[in-house]
Parts: sequence; structure tokens; C-alpha cells
Amino acid sequence: MMSYLVKSILFWIFAVVFTLAIATYQKMTGPTYPKKGSITIADKEVKYKLLRTNSSSSNAVITIENKFKLYTGSIVFKRLNSMDDWTVVQMMQNGDNLEGSLPAQPPAGKIEYRVFLKLGSDDYALTLDAVVIRFKGDVPLYILIPHVLFMFLAMLFSTRTGIEALIKGKYTYQYALVTVITLFFGGIILGPIVQKYAFGAYWTGWPIGKDLTDNKTAVAFIFWVIAAFKLYKDRNKKTFAIIAMAVLLAIYMIPHSMFGSQLDYKSGQVTTGKK
Repeated sequence: MMSYLVKSILFWIFAVVFTLAIATYQKMTGPTYPKKGSITIADKEVKYKLLRTNSSSSNAVITIENKFKLYTGSIVFKRLNSMDDWTVVQMMQNGDNLEGSLPAQPPAGKIEYRVFLKLGSDDYALTLDAVVIRFKGDVPLYILIPHVLFMFLAMLFSTRTGIEALIKGKYTYQYALVTVITLFFGGIILGPIVQKYAFGAYWTGWPIGKDLTDNKTAVAFIFWVIAAFKLYKDRNKKTFAIIAMAVLLAIYMIPHSMFGSQLDYKSGQVTTGKK
């Protein structure tokens, strides 16, 4: 029979790999992950990676590879949900790339833009629809790194707690307690601080707004507090730990920053509830 130590090591390896996979999925499916793709121009493939997030302290530089200097390029943009006319910026060759800049916006400000390449007399749009980029305030690394670390650990221990509950292991309560602690520090304490630096508000979830990141963090924390309390009262009540793990997993499957903060250019106020 396989010893408990060996099983535990295997369970931890699975939990780490699983958590890394979920974190990668969440990042890559979020509305701030670069828009990637390619188009074919004159039998040549042009790959692109268009920014969808940028610091408010600098212009957003859009770069398209143009190693052989075959194309010229332009960016057409305007502030999202504004009465602005479309502005055209000509891209300039810089080394092997075409580059053009979008003007920095206040935190939560958004710009919609499209990139066009020109070869001879023909114009080619990189995307059918406009790409939306959101600007954010700079978050100090001494806040951001612990936030990311604690949130990763919360998902890791949530997964490991769920496994321990499923096999009726003796450490379910201990793992659940660590899950609550890491989720508390990562999501309830550091999360709002990150939000304040990035978008000027500590909390934009219910009942103030509709920020999914804030709301889903609160829901996950409540479920895990209940699970830990039930296990504290009775170590055999492991079912709710499995439920809490499933809830946190479902929440992590929701792309990060969905329906997040957005600057209303007409009122000057930051709102939530839109992609």
C-alpha cells in the first residue's frame, strides 16, 4: 500500500499544477490580456499582440513587427463611450517594428482602437472590431506581489483542502483554516488596497457597484468561513469544504477584471458593471 506521505506529496503536486493551470486560464481569458492574432498580407503572415491594459503614468505604445519594412501603419482611436471624433495616429518605424502611441488616460479610463497596415494602395485592418485598452494607476510591488502570492496560495490550499475532504483525510480543518487566512489577506485586505491604487476606490462590488472581482472574492470568502466553522465544530463535516472548494474553483473560472472599474468621461466618475 502507498504510504500517506507519498500520497500527500502526489496530492500537493497535483494541487500546484492544477492551481497554476487555473491561474493561467484566468489570466489569458481576462479582458486585459493582450489581443493576439495574425493576418496574411501578400502571402506573408503578420502576427500582432495588441495591448488591453496600461499604466496611467505613460502612453500605451502599440508595436507591430515590420522587420522588412514592407508596410506603413496607422492607429485609429477614441475614448470609450465618449463623444470624441476618431483620431488617426501614424505609426513610425523603430528598428524592426512599427510603433504608435495611445495617450495615457486617468485610472479606469478606456480607449477603443484599431490598427491598420498599408501595403501599396491596399489597407488591412488587424481586427474586425475595435480593441479596448484600460488604464490603471501604478500599484507598488510590495502590495501587488503579496496580493498575488496570497491569492495563489488561497486557490492552492482550497484545492488541497477539497482533496483532503474527498479522501476523508485528517487535516481537512487545518487546510481549510489556511485557506481562509490566505483568502482573507489576499482578497479581503490586500485586494481593496490594490484596487485603491489602480482605480481610486477600495471597494466597487456589492452594494456599491458590480465589480465581479470584488463580488466573487467576497462570495468565496464567505463560503470558506462557513466551511472552516463547520469543521471546527465537527471535524467530520467535510461536505461543505468540498462545496467551498467548488465555489472558489467556479469563481476562478470567471475571467479576471470582468465588469471592472470604468471611467465615465461625461460625468468624470468611475463606474462598474461593464466589460
